[in-house]
Amino acid sequence: MSAPLALLQLVSPALPVGAFSYSEGLEVLVQRGQLASPQDVGDWLEAELRLGVVRLETAALEPMQQCLQQWPTGADAAAEAQLRDLDGWLLAQREALELRQQQRQMGRSLLQLLAELGWPLPDGALDLSWPAAWCWAGCCLGVEPQALRQGYLFSWVANQISAAVRLVPLGPTQGQRLQLALAPVIDGQAKALAGVDPHQLWSSGVGAGVAQLQHAELYSRLFRS
Repeated sequence: MSAPLALLQLVSPALPVGAFSYSEGLEVLVQRGQLASPQDVGDWLEAELRLGVVRLETAALEPMQQCLQQWPTGADAAAEAQLRDLDGWLLAQREALELRQQQRQMGRSLLQLLAELGWPLPDGALDLSWPAAWCWAGCCLGVEPQALRQGYLFSWVANQISAAVRLVPLGPTQGQRLQLALAPVIDGQAKALAGVDPHQLWSSGVGAGVAQLQHAELYSRLFRS
């Protein structure tokens, strides 16, 4: 399979990892009336792309992919330890228990899928979270780092818009307008984060973190986070 087709398969909404069941705090913001229009949703997503935790995860993709390329061959005994350290650090950036559970569940589901398709991780490891699992998918499917960053951000935005279409609500056409409008931001961030040490970045997504923490307290809800 060519790398572009492989990336399309990876970002497909048909990928069976359960992403459709999470809102990552959007449900709280919508119930409060803070996200009540397409403009509100677009502004929120752009702010998260530029300033949120997703930036740190995106910057970490290339070093994690390098570790994964070394781990299966045994070329570097420290590769697995380095990968797990970075994976754990990224998980710790997620303040809400629901978000950490989301990262673990989606990562486990993707690794199980890849194993069933013939690409198991060494030693049958299935405990990596979503960004690391995404990197392993990139290794298996031959997706280079720049495309992997673009796909990661595109997929995150698409999942958030999918939640917003059901919550705000937005029409599907407006959702597609938002995805198109955010494409330059996705591309720019994917390029800007190339070669950047994620440990040197910061996140100012305090509002997102608070919304994610409060999701568990909602009286009624559609989503798991």
